[in-house]
Amino acid sequence: MSLGKVKLAIIFLIAANIIWGAAFPIYKFTLEVIPPFTFVFVRFFLGALILFPFVYKNLKIKLKDIFTLILLSFLGITLAISFLNFGLKFSSSINAPIILSASPIVLIIGGFFYLKEKLRKKVIFGTLISFLGVLTIVLMPAFKQGLDGTVTGNLFLVFAMFFSVIHALLLKKIISKYNFLTIAFWTFIIGSAPIIPFVITEFNETNWIANLNQQVILGIGFAVILATVIAHSIYIFGFKYIKASEIGIFSYIDPIATVVVAYYLLHEYITIPYLIGAFLVFTGIFIAEKRIHYHPFHRLLR
Repeated sequence: MSLGKVKLAIIFLIAANIIWGAAFPIYKFTLEVIPPFTFVFVRFFLGALILFPFVYKNLKIKLKDIFTLILLSFLGITLAISFLNFGLKFSSSINAPIILSASPIVLIIGGFFYLKEKLRKKVIFGTLISFLGVLTIVLMPAFKQGLDGTVTGNLFLVFAMFFSVIHALLLKKIISKYNFLTIAFWTFIIGSAPIIPFVITEFNETNWIANLNQQVILGIGFAVILATVIAHSIYIFGFKYIKASEIGIFSYIDPIATVVVAYYLLHEYITIPYLIGAFLVFTGIFIAEKRIHYHPFHRLLR
């Protein structure tokens, strides 16, 4: 593995997380018109069509890897993105990246059970602190206006985070065997297929096409081209050359991009409980990982 590919992987992972961070408010804006399941299908089915000319000669998957590919597609696209959409529909977009930023903790725990990695005391302590931070963000609306849709939306985001972590662990298992665009194409196709019945139901129950306007179309274009085709493809490439335990670190970039875009697009503001929750999440991650001295970003400077 050349250092050049490692550097490129780091740059790609940074770029993917900037795109996804900026995407959360855009998703929320678009979901005001397009139903959640339909939005998932449009993103990933169109994304697969765009990728097809680049991968049609390289689509073969080994029989022993097909089940893993189906499972990671179902968890990472069908479930994780669907829960993300419902979470964004009911919650603030700035909540999404903070809740999803707890994924490194879950990755560590997943590594303990799935990869048989040793779990240290500071990891347990850090996990508890981060979990407290997530609870603060998830439940803080209940202290203001009772158990409303925002709490439900936050819980959807928590489920999205868990499914995305399992997806990451499964992806690491097969990514080294295939071209990154091949994996992206198949996950898009397989992940969008189970959603079709829900898309048909939403189409029959709503008239969202009549409500399309220029801003929503631009939102769809951003979601399909940048957040799906480009971001997912370069993320998978980066995943191929960066350790699984270091991947979650790049999600720390998301909240910065989200807050900036959400402020101008949706007029969402940072609150004191939000800051407290975010502080606890990142403090817990720092205690658990304590990897500032060997943070993957330092490889860019070599």
